[in-house]
Amino acid sequence: HVQLVESGGGSVQAGGSLRLSCAASGYTHPQYCMAWFRQGPGKAREGVAAIDSDGDTSYAESVRGRFTISKDTSEDSAKNTLYLQMNSLKSEDTAMYYCAAELVFGHPLRGTYNYWGQGTQVTVS
Repeated sequence: HVQLVESGGGSVQAGGSLRLSCAASGYTHPQYCMAWFRQGPGKAREGVAAIDSDGDTSYAESVRGRFTISKDTSEDSAKNTLYLQMNSLKSEDTAMYYCAAELVFGHPLRGTYNYWGQGTQVTVS
């Protein structure tokens, strides 16, 4: 049973930085892809950044150059931690941020994932 738990959200002034973490426990398929999504007030959920098993990354155009996705993988793959370093934050980055794991099909930023976390709130003022 895979569990994803996000942390690191909070309130920050525009121009500031935050680092989100997603602790993933339980077995995940070795060829997994993990990603960060967000949903702002009155907006649809959007893919922010994704990273596959080879370390290849994808970013939404709105965050490219400001956000960096990375991950730490334990040797037995039972525990992984996904990160999202967010710099030069803008008010439009305000949203609930969700961690997702195991892309089933589709593009990493728009596809279907098997597992989701509960989210962590980021507010930029």
